[in-house]
Amino acid sequence: MSRIPSHTISDAPEVTRPLLEDMLKFSPTGKPLNLHAQMAHAPAVLEAYVGIRRASASHGTLDQRVRTALMLTSAVADDSEYALAILSRLAMASGWTADQVAALRAGKDIGQESIDALIAVVTEASTHSGRVSDLTWAKAAESWNDEQLAEAFAYLGLAVYTSYFLNYAGTEVDVK
Repeated sequence: MSRIPSHTISDAPEVTRPLLEDMLKFSPTGKPLNLHAQMAHAPAVLEAYVGIRRASASHGTLDQRVRTALMLTSAVADDSEYALAILSRLAMASGWTADQVAALRAGKDIGQESIDALIAVVTEASTHSGRVSDLTWAKAAESWNDEQLAEAFAYLGLAVYTSYFLNYAGTEVDVK
């Protein structure tokens, strides 16, 4: 059950209207997703979400496939049906196969050693309050540089922010 009102572009707080319009490009329905429509109720919430998205899009160096894998992996720990649905869809759209998406959702390797090593870092971080063992970090550092390892946190952060909000707000799933 939704706990926070949803908005259309026309009835959203004025400050969030341009942000909601910008989010339409990510919507498969042509209208704001419930996620964005509820975030719009509190401008600080939607602005923070958009800020993380924009920063990762503008300055990110990891390719889209890796980004979506990291976000999906992070969302698994948060147990948000909505986040898992939308991130699974994004992962498929970025080129992951159905079997690979299922593996990511199940916490299994996808068979690409370097990506699996980075996913292991994000998995540990998302399940241990940001903590990652030295062994897991060192394995990933064999394939990824310091900037990429740090950047992976942005996708974990975006997924956690989104998943927590969805769970917090009781957002109804409108994407399958």
